[in-house]
Amino acid sequence: MMAGFPVHDPLFLAVAAVAVLAIGISKSGFSGGIGVLAVPVMALFVSPLTAAAIMLPILCVMDVLSVWAYRRRWHRRNLLLLLPGACVGLALGALTFRYVDDAVIRLLLGAVTLGFGLQAFAAAGQAGEVRAGKAATGVACGALSGFTSFIAHAGGPPAKFFLLRQHLDKTVFVGTNVVFFFLINQAKILPYAWLGQFSRDNLMTSLLLAPLAPLGIWLGLRLHHRVPQDAFYRVSYLLMILAGVKLLLDGGLDVIFR
Repeated sequence: MMAGFPVHDPLFLAVAAVAVLAIGISKSGFSGGIGVLAVPVMALFVSPLTAAAIMLPILCVMDVLSVWAYRRRWHRRNLLLLLPGACVGLALGALTFRYVDDAVIRLLLGAVTLGFGLQAFAAAGQAGEVRAGKAATGVACGALSGFTSFIAHAGGPPAKFFLLRQHLDKTVFVGTNVVFFFLINQAKILPYAWLGQFSRDNLMTSLLLAPLAPLGIWLGLRLHHRVPQDAFYRVSYLLMILAGVKLLLDGGLDVIFR
């Protein structure tokens, strides 16, 4: 792991630049999935906490651009179900941030994400009717999403677990995720500052990488409008499978080598 100011390491910058572009494409085109890979990849060069702190301002820039692109294309009821639980999860994450075993969280979240992703991908060819999500499931998934988002920027899988099962229009599905995580990431700013995560070095690195955010968002939007609905859902499920595998690997390696 590299010590010092990460912006001085060309290899780190190259890897981080690819990660930012990939996250932007995934976020605006397929409602995330790759985002869960960013912090672990960047953590090869800096600490996971530093990687998370560098990514948060960039994610906020992406959120603003994505919200504008998907304005009025989101599902109000689903947001009202997810957000109360998310507030509880964020508060719990802030209070336990210094004590929680994020390796265990990654293992549990990875197992759930992989299991659902595999089941959904196998059934992706079957016709699915639009159906409303259950209120209790939405609140629970919102809470888990808020907590894991605060701890490891890994809040996407629980929200997708709730939304993908409803077979929403692909644009409404992405738009709902975009608005949800815009609010989640905005809510994380003050607690991250309170925990001392926004050092001058971290913010300077974020500033250097931030110009890549609009390019990634633009590329993702182009792909979103070109990919048919059935293929879109297959890609979304595949991204969930990859995210689940990555979470399991990260959690397992942390447990083994700690």
